[in-house]
Amino acid sequence: MATATDYFKNRVAIVTGGASGIGKALCEELGRKGVTVIVADVNGNGAKEVASGISQTDGLAYAAKLDVSQAREIENLIDKTVAENGQIDYMFNNAGISICGELRDIELEHWLHVFNINLWGVIYGTTAAYRVMVKQGFGHIVNTASLGGLMPEPMATPYVTTKYGVVGLSMALRLEAAELGVKVSVACPGMVKTRVLESAIYIGVKPEEAIAEMSVLKTTDAQKCAQKIIRGVEQNRAIITDSALSQIFWWLYRINPAILNPFLRKGMSDMRALRIQQRNL
Repeated sequence: MATATDYFKNRVAIVTGGASGIGKALCEELGRKGVTVIVADVNGNGAKEVASGISQTDGLAYAAKLDVSQAREIENLIDKTVAENGQIDYMFNNAGISICGELRDIELEHWLHVFNINLWGVIYGTTAAYRVMVKQGFGHIVNTASLGGLMPEPMATPYVTTKYGVVGLSMALRLEAAELGVKVSVACPGMVKTRVLESAIYIGVKPEEAIAEMSVLKTTDAQKCAQKIIRGVEQNRAIITDSALSQIFWWLYRINPAILNPFLRKGMSDMRALRIQQRNL
């Protein structure tokens, strides 16, 4: 019986947002399983550090500086990967940013910035990889959404909008791609222990206060999250969650969205109390 390592050994994967957080953990886990990993990130030095760490533990990894909001950069990276390795087996469209604040305080420029990375970045990576994988007759696209792509998260409306879009994109393409030999999955983690909160965009609230408020939520370790995602990829699961708690929240919301309304409203009220503009009224 083939082991998980056998399943991934000698495969080739691109991971966007690979310099930190879930992306870094995915790169490291894939490297341990024998995958040739292209660590892609807008932070080129960070990508080099992750790739170097994988290489030092007998893995095979390369760094690539990549801005996922630029379609041509993604296309060039995929073409280069195929030219140098003969194929691409996995495309992990993982890069993303977070935004926290009330919609009444958020400007159009914030929407555009979040959409360019969280949604258009995934669209660019998905379509470019898909064309290659269809020609190959095999491949697996794994898009990182969020639990916020399965149920609402108030005070982060642009972020949630993009993540719902990523889930819809992934599930529709999964149906199209199956008969062409290409698999598609979407990862929907809840709160994960990364520096995503520190690097988020905060509108109308002080970052340190918002981070303190959100930090009380139960979180999953990034490595465990990556292991869950990779296990879901091996099983070709459509939607992959990171923990039993995330699964429960999703199930409850599917059964009856109103069940979680008190919890979501409480979180919204706690965050609204931090609103800077409100204090100044």
